[in-house]
Formats: sequence, structure tokens, C-alpha cells
Amino acid sequence: MTPAAKTKNISIVLYKPKYAGNVGSIARAAKNMGIGNIIIVGAADLNREEMERRSTHLATDVLDQIKYCDDIGEALADFQYIVGTTARLGKARGPFNSPRKIAQDLVGISRKNKVALLFGPEDTGLANNELRYCQAMVTIPSTRDFRSLNLSHAVMILCYEIFTAALPATSEAPPKWARSGEVEGMYGQIKTLLAEIGFLNPENPDYWMMHLRRFFARSGLLSREVKIIRGISRQLEWSMRHKKP
Repeated sequence: MTPAAKTKNISIVLYKPKYAGNVGSIARAAKNMGIGNIIIVGAADLNREEMERRSTHLATDVLDQIKYCDDIGEALADFQYIVGTTARLGKARGPFNSPRKIAQDLVGISRKNKVALLFGPEDTGLANNELRYCQAMVTIPSTRDFRSLNLSHAVMILCYEIFTAALPATSEAPPKWARSGEVEGMYGQIKTLLAEIGFLNPENPDYWMMHLRRFFARSGLLSREVKIIRGISRQLEWSMRHKKP
């Protein structure tokens, strides 16, 4: 069965990769699985010759189209659904999906939404600060004796699962969700409002915000829903400032 994922809507986002060879291998793996979009954040000085050597000449077109960004928020702003990858488990970072489960979800989501597959540096992976942008988290099962995966191998596994996942032709695709830039603006507005009414602990304001992020991420937000929430927040702010003593 031909995969129904709309791969032109799927991008691999590499946050601060350290080795040009890994990027070259990722370009080759991405092209093998029909994905041509790669974004690199915070690492613009990688050696092109080494990337080409590891990608082979057949994937140089993928290297040519790589987009470079300095800021992760800027890199993710236009995506409606972001999947973070991590090997570090914990209640504060979950819940987690397997590559197969998330791939099945992404087949439908990618038909109307731009999807980012976010990978962290080879040595440290993604920190909580990067994972906060994500609507879903995925971890690749491996033996307890050796959990560490090469970055390009991790990318290949996830891309392979997406490529092989398929939905029945009659399945209805999920709606088009709000872009990350819209959602982050909403979260910033909510955080300001909750701080103003004393709901957030000023010493750790992100604790409850992380719970709110998970709450909204479970169902996804449409652009019009983000606008409604921001409109409510603005009205509450106005009401508080103009409330008669």
C-alpha cells in the first residue's frame, strides 16, 4: 500500500548538530524515505564537503535546500505539529510515543498540517526548553545495555516508520491546526495574565505553564481557537485594569 503521508509537509529539524557527517547521512536517509526538507538550528558552519561525502551525490539536492536558522522559535514558527525526540525518560518530559504509534498519527496529520520532527544535539539531546514547543514526544526503544543511538540512525527509524505507515483512503484527515508561532504568542499572553492575577509562582512560573501546554496539546488548537483564547485574555486584562475600586 502506498503511504498516504504528505511528505512535502514533513521537515526534519536538527537543533545544534555537532557533526557534518551526521547531517550528510540524515540527508541521504531523508531522501530514501521521500522527505526533502531539513532545517538546521544554531549550526551554520558545518563542513559542506563532509556532508556531501556522507550523503552521496544522489542526495546533494537535499543538502542544497537546507534552511539555516539561529533561533529555534523562528525555525518552528510555521509548523502546526512538532514531534520531539528524546532518549531521556521521566514524568516531566512525557508522555511518550513509540516511532510506530507517532508515525500512524502523522500520516493523517501531515495531510493538512506542516509537521516538524525535532532532534537534539548528538551528545545531550533535547532539553526541556526545546521540548516545550512539542505537541508530542517520541522515544526509540533500545536495549538497556546500550541505549545511545546515532543521530542519523534515529532520524532514519522515524522516517521509515512514517514512510511505511498508511491510512485507509476513506479516512478523514485531521483539521489544519494553528502554527507554532501563533500558539507560542497565546502561551506568552496566558503566562502574563496568570502572573498578574497571582496564579503562577514567580519563582517557578513555567511549572503550571507546562501543564497547560500538555492540556492544549492533547487535542490540538485551530487558528481560530487560538484567536478566541487570546481575545478572552485581552478582555480579562482590560477588565482588570479598568475595574472600579
